Amino acid sequence: MDNLFFNDWTSFFKTLIMTVLAYFSMVFILRASGKRTLSKMNAFDFVVTVALGSSLATVALNTSIALANGVLVFFLLIFLQFLITWLEVRIPGVKKIVTSQPALLLYQGKILPKALKQERVTKEELWMQARKKGFGSLEEVGIIVLETTGDLTLMPKAENLDAQTLQDVENKNLAN
Repeated sequence: MDNLFFNDWTSFFKTLIMTVLAYFSMVFILRASGKRTLSKMNAFDFVVTVALGSSLATVALNTSIALANGVLVFFLLIFLQFLITWLEVRIPGVKKIVTSQPALLLYQGKILPKALKQERVTKEELWMQARKKGFGSLEEVGIIVLETTGDLTLMPKAENLDAQTLQDVENKNLAN
């Protein structure tokens, strides 16, 4: 309890300097790696983003970690994310391992109960998203897709729901 609010000036200034240097190192590496690094296209991207934040916090607060080690961790996480996404674009099998497919949860106003159970989504979550998008009822909604990011996409009813944007959606089998 002695050091509840303050340890000493050395620790204080080391934390200050390490945080600033680690932050700018991470920003530099992120800028060099491109826009895709911090996108939220799938769960893998999310994990990398969380790992980077956790690593930055660890480097900033743990006085026993050298800046070079922290920068190495930033570089490795960003490089591995870059490598996986590079392979994903070039080798279809890698994409299947790393990312899931979007899942159809509702079709032409009708909820697909098996899909809801499989994806662990409740009817109430569908209702909430429908309200957010300005729909009065699910009967007005053409489709609801659970995207690879965990977001729900709603499209209004239309004559032709065989749109190109739906070609990779899982569970096109509409049997309940």
